[in-house]
Amino acid sequence: MRLGLKGLTFLHLLVLLVLCSSVHLCDARSGKHWSHSRAPSTSLLRGKGKAKGSSSHKQNGKGNQSPYQPSPSTSPIAPVSPGGSPVQGRGGQGSTMPTPSSGTGYTLPPPPPLQPPPPPLLPAAPSQDTVFNVVDFGAKGDGITDDTQAFEAAWAAACKVEASTVLVPSELEFVVGPISFSGPYCKPNILFQLDGTILALTSARVWGSGLLQWLEFTKLTGIAIQGSGVINGRGQEWWTYSDPNDDDDNDAFRVELDKMPRIKPTALRFYGSSNVTVTGITIVNSSQCHLKFDSCQGVMVHDLTISSPENSPNTDGIHLQNSREVSIHHTNMACGDDCVSIQTGCSDINIHNVNCGPGHGISIGGLGRYNTKACVSNVTVRDVNMFKTMNGVRIKTWQGGSGLVQGIRFSNIQVSEVQTPIIIDQFYCDKTSCRNQTSAVAVSGVQYENIRGTFTIKPAHFACSDNSPCSEITLTGIQLKPLIVPQFHLYNPFCWQAFGQLYTPTVPPIPCLQIGKPAGNSVLSDGDVC
Repeated sequence: MRLGLKGLTFLHLLVLLVLCSSVHLCDARSGKHWSHSRAPSTSLLRGKGKAKGSSSHKQNGKGNQSPYQPSPSTSPIAPVSPGGSPVQGRGGQGSTMPTPSSGTGYTLPPPPPLQPPPPPLLPAAPSQDTVFNVVDFGAKGDGITDDTQAFEAAWAAACKVEASTVLVPSELEFVVGPISFSGPYCKPNILFQLDGTILALTSARVWGSGLLQWLEFTKLTGIAIQGSGVINGRGQEWWTYSDPNDDDDNDAFRVELDKMPRIKPTALRFYGSSNVTVTGITIVNSSQCHLKFDSCQGVMVHDLTISSPENSPNTDGIHLQNSREVSIHHTNMACGDDCVSIQTGCSDINIHNVNCGPGHGISIGGLGRYNTKACVSNVTVRDVNMFKTMNGVRIKTWQGGSGLVQGIRFSNIQVSEVQTPIIIDQFYCDKTSCRNQTSAVAVSGVQYENIRGTFTIKPAHFACSDNSPCSEITLTGIQLKPLIVPQFHLYNPFCWQAFGQLYTPTVPPIPCLQIGKPAGNSVLSDGDVC
């Protein structure tokens, strides 16, 4: 009997075990199976609203695709919520968790509500405008009103903003007196966009006893002037003096002219600045020099036009002094003095593709005036056309100076009706006579290559110092033909204390150039070393 009871008890236990196992098997057969770990696919993340779980075959694709196959190497993960992130169950992220069901199996808690997406990031609005139109600061642009203060105010605002623009709009004429657009506390890379016309004030009172410049940019970095506009210096007010025998002269106008100071301003000057660009604009009728760079580094001038009458006094086109790394190209210049004047302290100057004329040509100097020391080096002038100029390419120094001009190359210069195409003059004097002095700025290493065209007075003039002869002058491809002009008399080439080499025959012959080096090899003195 005891054995019967034990057997009965064992039988009941066995039945209970069978019943429990059958419940799980039914659950499995009814679709309540476990999901294995696999990285969620992008298509699954996109199907946010189509299914809440990962159990049905529809989640694996369209109904005709094979059911999901578990990955053999990864552990199960929680199902993906509508927001695309795994849902954390009570057993942790690594738990095996049945999916939600409408049946009798285990169901997950509802997912957290979706958060609204963040607003799109908009570009930050500029803290202030970077274009400063002179009209917005009160400029009239009517060709009459004095707009100096409006220009000053526009510059003061632009000065505080890096890479700002001062705009001088087109189709307007702005009358402006002497003005300095000054640093050194201005932000870098300011653009002066000149599309209109700037006219110089002609009232004698604004010039006082005389000023050296009209529009000046000082101690700036990355300053640029560009555009299609015009700077008009109205130099006629300085050049013209009324004829007392002309009854048509207006008395008031004649009195005003008489009051104009004898010190005449440069139209546009840059001082102590770096990375300077001037392009596109036109400068006309400056009372003296049109464009000047003093103590500047990294200068680019191109596509510029400079124009003033042939008889306008001292109206140099571009004047360089104490400046280096300067490039001037694709520029047209017609003026009453040197198209380009290169003064002391200049080095690494490159001038090419320039038209010059009328004018006095392209000159280095005058150097050494008032017994000063002058140094100029590494200058290249090439691919230049000169028309009806007084000189072609010239080096001029005053007696009594010291220093050195060296490393000069003049190449591919086309001259037409030029009085004297090639000049070195160590006895330069702008008066009737100058005092003779023995010391001079030394000149060495000057190359003349492919200088061709017509001359009206003399093909070449080398007047060098007895105490410091010119050395290492080389001539290659010189072909210059005389052109008879009634007012001029033709002369042969002239040389004095000039030494160097003729690499090719010249037309006409220049036999006066002494081949070799000066006697004693003329070692430069300490005063000549730069």
